[in-house]
Amino acid sequence: MPFKKQKLPAIIFSLRTGIPALALFICASSLIVPGDNRDERKAAGNKTPSSLPDWAFGGFVRAPGVNPVISPIDKTLFNCPMKKVAVAWESNDTFNPGAAVKDGKVIVLYRAEDKSGVAIGERTSRLGYASSADGLSFQRRPLPVLYPDEDNQKAFEFPGGCEDPRVAATEDGTYVVIYTQWNRKLPRLGVATSKDLIKWTKHGPIFRKAFNGKFFNIASKSASIVTTIKGNKQVIVKLNGRYFLYWGEHHVYGATSDDLVNWQPVVDSHQNLKEFISPRQGFFDSDLTECGPPAVMTDKGILLLYNGKNAAGDKGDKRFTPNSYCAGQVLFDKNDPTKAIARLDVPFLRPMEPFEKSGQYVAGTVFIEGLVYFRKKWFLYYGCADSRVGVAVYDPLHPALPDPLPE
Repeated sequence: MPFKKQKLPAIIFSLRTGIPALALFICASSLIVPGDNRDERKAAGNKTPSSLPDWAFGGFVRAPGVNPVISPIDKTLFNCPMKKVAVAWESNDTFNPGAAVKDGKVIVLYRAEDKSGVAIGERTSRLGYASSADGLSFQRRPLPVLYPDEDNQKAFEFPGGCEDPRVAATEDGTYVVIYTQWNRKLPRLGVATSKDLIKWTKHGPIFRKAFNGKFFNIASKSASIVTTIKGNKQVIVKLNGRYFLYWGEHHVYGATSDDLVNWQPVVDSHQNLKEFISPRQGFFDSDLTECGPPAVMTDKGILLLYNGKNAAGDKGDKRFTPNSYCAGQVLFDKNDPTKAIARLDVPFLRPMEPFEKSGQYVAGTVFIEGLVYFRKKWFLYYGCADSRVGVAVYDPLHPALPDPLPE
């Protein structure tokens, strides 16, 4: 469904003070305007941001002594219904987690790869289940809960598997996971639902019916459903009478739905996908702007945490490792979810720890996918170098600093 196109203002005002953000930028290098302001950024130097703007979440603190919270193991075997053999399904890598809260516990659905291939994307991925009473120490089920099977989705999910889940819950306790179906030909966003996060009903590609199938055979990845906090619970919320999600790997796009299963991409007046935000030359997100965990409705707007990939060469931000993935934030207008009104110029989380820079993705990642409101704090779960799962925590009552910028 098309939305009215609106241009971003040349100067974004602070949502709290009304002072032009360009002026505030001189005082806090983490403030933003949604354009290319590299001159102002260079003038500020490489100082560590003293704080984040009032609309952003964070800083997130890596939980000491527990990371990584999920790592590969080779002792768990699964009788693969497709290969007809027992496989060590989580022996090579465990990463890119979605997360939800159920019955007072944090549940993480993590992507697990076996050893059937030799490179990223060449193994079979399945989704594992881990639960935690404190959000930090996890107990894992021995078998995957979502995987390629002899079902009506096997043409989309095998041999590559089920990848990169994002999980959110409805008010009635239905869990919705949107994940990448990977058959090694074309990645597609697929959806499944569950009441217990263990037994899942697959519904297939989310864009299959939209616009008479126009977007069925396009590459689609990374979907972030809009949520809100109701009664201390994070639940899926409707915007203007419909559900809304952000999606995309290179650009950030949008889609709407009446039932959380069939989604219709947001298009422009020419019926092409409408781009909400895109990579910025010279910034940490100069190569990709890939959606992260479920977006959150706040009193300031709709907050989307996303993964920015830094381009190599002159197009990237030379302060950050080429091809590394760092975490950014962008705020959308709550009355027009297609309109970006604020955006961080530097990441709030970046690969710093050894486990975030060692693994199958050597440039380093803090690939954020799981965000839950738990015990009045925000727990952020992320993939570490495409190999392990880490956690960082934001306490709104005691905000910490964002990650420092490189020296």
